[in-house]
Amino acid sequence: MADASDIATYLDKLLRIDEFKDASNNGLQVARRGAVKKVCCGVDASMQFFREAQARGADFLICHHGMSWGDSLKCITGLNYERVSYLVEHNMALYASHLPLDAHPKHGNNAQIAKALGLQELKPFGVYNGKEIGFSGTLPRAQRYMAFKKRVQRALGVDQLQTMDFGPGTIRTVGIVSGGAAGEVEEAGKAGLDAYISGEPGLVAYALAQEYGVNALFGGHYATEVFGVRALAPVVAKRFRVKAEFIDFGIPF
Repeated sequence: MADASDIATYLDKLLRIDEFKDASNNGLQVARRGAVKKVCCGVDASMQFFREAQARGADFLICHHGMSWGDSLKCITGLNYERVSYLVEHNMALYASHLPLDAHPKHGNNAQIAKALGLQELKPFGVYNGKEIGFSGTLPRAQRYMAFKKRVQRALGVDQLQTMDFGPGTIRTVGIVSGGAAGEVEEAGKAGLDAYISGEPGLVAYALAQEYGVNALFGGHYATEVFGVRALAPVVAKRFRVKAEFIDFGIPF
């Protein structure tokens, strides 16, 4: 049976974490003793996630938004202490992958959204810290914008989208950068794309979408970033012959 370092080493290589300049300290952030029996994946390294994973018998956690950012764990006090002590007390490991999991061409957030939308001819898109972390692609057939909005809503599994409707009435080319990437609508505009999809809208995006003539669609930071961790669960389960599942809290932001 694998231990935490075995799984972490595999994920480090799979996700190519060393290739990314990231505020997140990607990789194994909290270790554990002994063999791993169950893995739970979630978007955020929150106490809500930790408690639910522990209740489900998990001893190795994978998340997109980890607990260690820059020197955020320089002092283990307050909420840092509560989170770290909970993991240590319950002998649970924590692995985090931020930008590497956005960018992965198969299991990443943006590749998985593109797959859900049925996009073809995928190309790296959305430069952040000098590296593309998103994808652009083409619909198999052009689609009216109103129908495309419903398509995106279904793919993201959300009740509603926030949109900036400044682009063409027919959609063929689409750019995607999950999470808090409203400003990358400018890259979509410069590339001449018909639509741009991200998580959180921002005021800066409004004028950019309007002036470049791009339709911008925002489904929520959380909803656009469930895809990567959800995709990793079966990969880890198969590779290490352990139980693995994704925990979804349906957070509407």
